[in-house]
Amino acid sequence: MVPFWISGPQTLLAVLGLLCCCSSEASRTSGTVPGGIKQEGASSLERVKRGWVWNQFFVVEEYTGTEPLYVGKIHTDSDEGKGNIKYTISGEGAGSIFIIDKQSGDIHATERLDREEKSFYTLRAQARDLLTNDLLEPESEFVIKVQDINDSEPQFLEGPYIGSVAELSPIGTSVMKVTASDADDPTYGSSARVVYSVLDGERFFTVDKHTGIIMTAVADLDRETQDRYELVVKATDMAGQMGGLSGSTTVTIVITDVNDNPPRFTQKMNQFSVSEGAAVGTPVGRVIATDADMGENTDMSYLIKDGGELFKVTTDLETQEATIVPLDFESKQTHNVVVEAVNKHVDPRFVDLGSFRDQTIVRVSVSDIDEPPIFQPADGTIMEVQEDAKVGSVVGIVTARDPDVTNKPVRFSIDRTTDQDLIFHIDPDSGAITLGKVLDRETAGWHNITVKAVEADNHSMATYSEVSIRILDVNDNPPELAKPYEASICEDSKPGQLIHTISVVDRDEPQTGHRFFFTLPPEAVGSRHFTLWDVKDNTAGIRTQRSGFNRHEQNVYFLPILVVDSGPPSLSSTGTLTIHVCGCDKEGTIQSCNATAYVMSAALSPGALIALLVCMLILIVLVLLILTLKRHRKGQRMAEDEEDMRDNVIKYNDEGGGEQDTEAYDMSALRNLYDFPEAKTCDSGPDIRSLPQWIQANRVNVSSDGATAAATDFSLFKGYIRKKVEQADADLTVPPYDSFQTYAFEGTSSPALSLSSIHTLSNTSEQDFSYLHDWGPRFRQLAGYYAPGNREEEAS
Repeated sequence: MVPFWISGPQTLLAVLGLLCCCSSEASRTSGTVPGGIKQEGASSLERVKRGWVWNQFFVVEEYTGTEPLYVGKIHTDSDEGKGNIKYTISGEGAGSIFIIDKQSGDIHATERLDREEKSFYTLRAQARDLLTNDLLEPESEFVIKVQDINDSEPQFLEGPYIGSVAELSPIGTSVMKVTASDADDPTYGSSARVVYSVLDGERFFTVDKHTGIIMTAVADLDRETQDRYELVVKATDMAGQMGGLSGSTTVTIVITDVNDNPPRFTQKMNQFSVSEGAAVGTPVGRVIATDADMGENTDMSYLIKDGGELFKVTTDLETQEATIVPLDFESKQTHNVVVEAVNKHVDPRFVDLGSFRDQTIVRVSVSDIDEPPIFQPADGTIMEVQEDAKVGSVVGIVTARDPDVTNKPVRFSIDRTTDQDLIFHIDPDSGAITLGKVLDRETAGWHNITVKAVEADNHSMATYSEVSIRILDVNDNPPELAKPYEASICEDSKPGQLIHTISVVDRDEPQTGHRFFFTLPPEAVGSRHFTLWDVKDNTAGIRTQRSGFNRHEQNVYFLPILVVDSGPPSLSSTGTLTIHVCGCDKEGTIQSCNATAYVMSAALSPGALIALLVCMLILIVLVLLILTLKRHRKGQRMAEDEEDMRDNVIKYNDEGGGEQDTEAYDMSALRNLYDFPEAKTCDSGPDIRSLPQWIQANRVNVSSDGATAAATDFSLFKGYIRKKVEQADADLTVPPYDSFQTYAFEGTSSPALSLSSIHTLSNTSEQDFSYLHDWGPRFRQLAGYYAPGNREEEAS
């Protein structure tokens, strides 16, 4: 490098750094020196001298001289050149990089500076009195800038660069952008002005010299020929002028694929052979078309253009191969199939390049083998037959043939595992299916059998076919009531009241649907009391025809109902509706339906009759057994006198058994006054055997005052009963409680008067109970006992 003091431009810069502006004038309201010290007492119009005087300092980078490089001079206008002022500096690099002559104020740089590392330095200047070291001027800050030179070459910092562009792209298609950086000062000269150029690969690509954008230079880039390019791009500073520095980088450009190539078959003729016994869907062979493209641009589909009646083609998505599978081989021995391959993703920009499809011929030779017979139709047969068809009637005919060229005879048989009851037979030669037994649709509406067809001379060649036989219905079952119906009506029912709704079932299934007709036989006893209403939906309603029913006259009605179907032929049956007459309250709620004896329905089943007879027999046996036990317990009793008949008044003063509890004490001892077996074992007390004589004598001597005799009689009974109670207490076999029962006296009269029917029967003619008919339905039964007859019936 040329020394500073002898180089032209650099000398000029140094000289500019040494120039000082001696003074400048300014109009101020208060005088202040450039250093910042205010001059007191100065007039606003006074001319003020500046303190520090200097220009901008510059130092050229990369100075390589042996002597310190002169930077500039600091000076104060108070310096008169007498040498009494001392100059000092402080700040960045002061004393190390930059030194100052204290007498003259000259500043020199002692080190080589690099603008790319540090572009300027900030320092502070002081002017002091040499003797007193007092500041003569305020400390002032100044900057030394490092002057740039073109010492940094452009660099590609973002590399390596990899871009892509589609093949067959037009000229000028942008591929990518590269950028070079220059560390020099972009604001000074042209050191950082970079331009771009292509050193290697300029035949196919160009680069914009200002922006660094790489573009295609040709329109026929073909990925199938070359799929990548390596470019060398150069960046030069100084705007490309002579002497500028430069840097370069490598750019890789990948050519991406477009669908510009059609599929191509490697062979135009393919030969395959297959046995006719191969199952449908068995692959015959595989053909493949190649595509020079890549990725999804190679996806293709195959189709059959000619001969597709017997074959189909499938596409292997992984290998892009076509698989030929047969559908049938019996028509001819050789088949020619045209298979076409078509690209799936056709780019419309390249349609003008040609058709993106190709064809090949596939010849398939079929070898013959022995095959079993074939049923017609192959998927089974459906036949129909009437359920009343006679045995031996023809149901239908199955057909089968030998598909081979020899066309051998076929024999038929029924797989008996599907017809174990031998309901059907088949003619082995003709295939005619006939009936072997009588049919009943209501038992089985369908029969599914399997028919076997074999070659006459080779039974191993067998085929099976399903035959479904539907039994057609005929009207051979009469309609019946859905269940045994029972209904209840109130005695005060009104005419036209709906009692019950009945429905009908029929085991037959006519094609036109069921239609039933309901009627009441004219000879039916209840037909004058009830009417039948056909609802027209195969149900019927029963209504009352009269008002008022008397369940004591007849509490149940058996109403026969005749049901007729629509045929043909029409069949009928009679069912019975049982109607009970019940007593109801005013709201119509049934209260009681006590039945009187009635004749059992003729429709009662034999099992029910047997069960009823058995129940009656058991009741009779129980009654006889009870009578026998009573007779054995009481022995031979003497008939009681008429005067011995009395009402019993039972007193319960303790927790006794109740009115039915007569086991704790034997009443027969009191009823039979002439036989007291217990008295024979009694050691004390009166002689019981003399009791009847005393009673008789007492009755003879009874006076008009009957109370005394009755009291005496009662005292003897008390003594006797007390004795019996003591005996019962000592007997461990009797129940663990006592009961006190008094017999022989009815007691005093009741304030409710007597309810006994004894006197009532004696004077029936004197009483009139006709008013009981006015008490309503609840007292109708009582009125029937006491009233001479029904007022309504007498009025009618």
